[in-house]
Amino acid sequence: MTNSLHALTRRGWLGQVTTGLLGVGLSDLLQSDTHAAESTTKQPHFPPRAKRVLQIFCPGAASHMDLWEHKPSLEKYHGQPLPGEESFVSFQGKNGNLMKSPWPFQAAGQTGKMISSMLPHMARHVDDIAFVHSMMSKTNTHGPGCVFMNTGHATEGFPSAGAWLSYALGSENENLPTYVAIPDIRGEPPNGKANWSNGFLPARHQGIMLSDQQPIRNLTRPKQISEAKELASRKLLEQLNQKFASSHPAQSELQARIESYSLAAKMQLSAPEVSDLSQESQTTHQCYGTGDANNYKAAYARNCLLARRLLERGVRYVNLYCASRASGVDGLLNWDAHKTLKADYERHCPIFDQPTAALLTDLKESGLLEETLVLWTTEFGRMPTHQAGTAGRDHNPDGFTCWMMGAGVRGGVSHGATDEFGRRAEVDPTTVWDFYATVLHLLGFDHRKLTHYHNGLDRRLTDVHGHLIEPILA
Repeated sequence: MTNSLHALTRRGWLGQVTTGLLGVGLSDLLQSDTHAAESTTKQPHFPPRAKRVLQIFCPGAASHMDLWEHKPSLEKYHGQPLPGEESFVSFQGKNGNLMKSPWPFQAAGQTGKMISSMLPHMARHVDDIAFVHSMMSKTNTHGPGCVFMNTGHATEGFPSAGAWLSYALGSENENLPTYVAIPDIRGEPPNGKANWSNGFLPARHQGIMLSDQQPIRNLTRPKQISEAKELASRKLLEQLNQKFASSHPAQSELQARIESYSLAAKMQLSAPEVSDLSQESQTTHQCYGTGDANNYKAAYARNCLLARRLLERGVRYVNLYCASRASGVDGLLNWDAHKTLKADYERHCPIFDQPTAALLTDLKESGLLEETLVLWTTEFGRMPTHQAGTAGRDHNPDGFTCWMMGAGVRGGVSHGATDEFGRRAEVDPTTVWDFYATVLHLLGFDHRKLTHYHNGLDRRLTDVHGHLIEPILA
């Protein structure tokens, strides 16, 4: 041993220390993410109708009876007490009398679907949409409601639907993330990143935040580092990683980590390209409204255009948000219209209507819609009464609307219904688990068989529930 120590030169000793520290660092990485290299791509259980998903989310609990579900009885009995619930106390307190929508509904499309006159652009698409008017939530609080709508669980720590799809299908484009979340310029939704979390699935399945107003962080090379130096550093790091991996063949997790770093490097070229909206024609920009004088509308329009560019380049799941978490003033930054419904929705509907409709038109005319499933979701609905002392509506988890469009969806149908006033799901009550059982079915998976073993249980997106909403399937 003494001879071998004397034979070790200073340079050799430093080399050995460096290698040892590298191994320690890699071991720590591997222990913190032991499932990183798990081969998770699943074989579909039957031929899929959809290859990718666009989920449009309007946080704040967008009102079903003011947007999508016409209730003539609200007009007929406006100003009268809600029968049987005259003293009902909801989320923020006591409710007043029934309140009709501030705007008329109009028949749209060949089906004559009644839709709010505040959504003239969206009205063009009703014949392609399957409305689900009998949705129910298990919570009346925004944060848990958003998380429940996105993950099938009202508490944080569970994988979102996009993470499950990433886990099941993997990527179609090796240069871009499989799952992207596009937050609104006004901020993140209630409970923030928990809405696109990977939960207990490997970390690579979480949604990557990307928007027109905020490109991926830390992607640009620092100005003081030349491209040649960066390439040389990457090459050296790759050699060291590969050397360690070859000497530890049982630790296959390392290869997954190497691949994730490789993706980050590739995105330095692909992400700027996909987010370069200047490549789009002026006609396209005008259709979306990206130059609108309303900065919120213009920003959302640019995010809609970004969503289309991501989908056409093979991103599997895109979460697109229209509005953010609550502010100090209810209804200012999202659809949470507790006090001034009319003023709030006259602010939010124009932001949402034209850009969303343009995105749907673009998907349809390009042919992308044939393999893309579009979802519109919100966390719960609103009361048919006005909140006591206000001209707004309180939270209502007992009945609301979501919808689907695109691959495998039967357009021009309205499934289920709330009662005549919009208070509770009455016809074909539908759960969030039913909704996602149907989504997974259109992607080729039996929701009961797409599972991940965690803490002694085979976990799934639909928990232990869920039935197909067969009437909306094409």
